[in-house]
Amino acid sequence: MTAAQRSGGDFVDHVRREWTATFPEVDLSPMEILARINRIASKTNHLLDAALSPVGVSRAEFDVLSALRRAGRALRASEVTSVTLMSGASTTKITERLVREGLVERLRFERDARVVLLQLTDSGTELVNRVFPTRLEKDRELLTGLDAQELDTLAALLRKVALNVG
Repeated sequence: MTAAQRSGGDFVDHVRREWTATFPEVDLSPMEILARINRIASKTNHLLDAALSPVGVSRAEFDVLSALRRAGRALRASEVTSVTLMSGASTTKITERLVREGLVERLRFERDARVVLLQLTDSGTELVNRVFPTRLEKDRELLTGLDAQELDTLAALLRKVALNVG
């Protein structure tokens, strides 16, 4: 049990009590949600990094591999950039490494030789097929204790918040 749990709450409750003592006149209610979202994201990213380390890819590289796997077809680099929210330069750098590792290959677009398409190799597909279900199971474990209705409600509420940030 963590110190925050022993003192009657989670880490955010502890931090909020400290801020309340410092700024008693400030409404800290957004912290209840956004600090928890940030903390959960940080923890889940750490767990994903740990899961990906043995297979030799970073979280950003796995994002590119996953984008190609979901598409089920070759994509332009700009399409990968748009669905991963990375910069074009990041996509290029990451793609270079994935090509060197034999997980992605470049193809010429038949209608425009200037356009390069990115496609998973068999090894890239196998890696995503092996890692993604394990990652999803770890995510499911983090949601233990919530019933189906709570999960649906939480997803709907977070969707509303996500639409506010674009």
